[in-house]
Amino acid sequence: MNLEVKSTMAGGAAAAPAGGGPTVLQVLPSLVTGGVERGTVDIAVALARAGWRALVASAGGPLVREIERAGGIHIALPLDSKNPFVIRKNIGRLTETFAAYGVDIVHARSRAPAWSAYFAARRSGVPFVTTFHAPYNVGNAVKRRYNSVMARGARVIAISEFVGRHVVAEYNLDPARLRVIPRGIDFAGFDPARVSAERVIRLARDWRLPDGAPVIMLPGRLTRWKGQRLLIEALAVLGRRDVCCLLVGSDQGRSRYRAEIESLVRARGLEGVVRSVDECRDMPAAYMLSDVVVSASTDPEGFGRVVAEAQAMGRPVVAPDHGGAPEILLPGETGWLFPPGNARTLAAALAEALTLDTGQRDALARRAIDHVRGRYGRDHMCASTLAVYEEVLAEAQTAATASAGPGT
Repeated sequence: MNLEVKSTMAGGAAAAPAGGGPTVLQVLPSLVTGGVERGTVDIAVALARAGWRALVASAGGPLVREIERAGGIHIALPLDSKNPFVIRKNIGRLTETFAAYGVDIVHARSRAPAWSAYFAARRSGVPFVTTFHAPYNVGNAVKRRYNSVMARGARVIAISEFVGRHVVAEYNLDPARLRVIPRGIDFAGFDPARVSAERVIRLARDWRLPDGAPVIMLPGRLTRWKGQRLLIEALAVLGRRDVCCLLVGSDQGRSRYRAEIESLVRARGLEGVVRSVDECRDMPAAYMLSDVVVSASTDPEGFGRVVAEAQAMGRPVVAPDHGGAPEILLPGETGWLFPPGNARTLAAALAEALTLDTGQRDALARRAIDHVRGRYGRDHMCASTLAVYEEVLAEAQTAATASAGPGT
């Protein structure tokens, strides 16, 4: 193929690892925004700090800078394409990348790049690891096969017990190859004590929030399955006009869905209650502004980062009783679960959350913070993932020694 492997690091050189540790290549479509991308950056940082070499291959994006600041290397490849011909070409590109950088493990985080990485790994004898970030829709036989690459890793990481059960049931994965590692929260950023009053006031001013109105917030990009419509219907049932509901997230070009939401708000007479704001760059301050945080996803989420982050900030949470949320939230102690898609029970949970007095809110905040800090830290996620890499490398070494035979 004679492909020149290009790095976004200065000079594109495949330098030796600073600490002499193994080289790990993570592959994903792009480095724009989202839980998959954030987890990739977190692991790259942890690898570099541990003296390993951290490589990330993707089509690029704003988070490339964070990879480079951590001492990692980003390799620009068209891994965001689902075109079968591009996926096939990426096999060769990744094979050359493995050789150029001396890759010891490849870690796939999304299906299209996983197929390229899987076949490149087989060609090169490089151990293949995957992370199942969501319970992909199984659909027909073609879709099931497309998804199945994520269950082909020497180790398959699931981001929740819910996802782990799904993978074992749907893809006949041997549980011995499964490792459940929940996503990790950065407690340095998501810490109520570190959010200044100035940050909160600035955000409230930017969003022109009415003084004294209880704030209900639903963070999440504007897409149908995130449940913005469901929350609007619940607010209509709630019947209060003294609250402010914030839909925080970009529509990412979904102008038709945004117009649909605005039309529903008008139809339910909630123009003075519901407002949509764009993506927020200071989510800790946004959580501090909120009296109750809502996750209303109509499809099960693999983990539920909003549920974890909001609790880390000591906020009451209302979430659907499916996906990863029931693992993260303590019903009646740190928030409320409601039957998925049910506007009336969501409204009832909101009503209860809004009646908490100061003492009850403080007690809930303490329970929520303690609960999340004990289970969902970023350091724990990173250490557990590096332990999986070490396990896979040791297994590969054992297999190599056995195949070489005695006396070698």
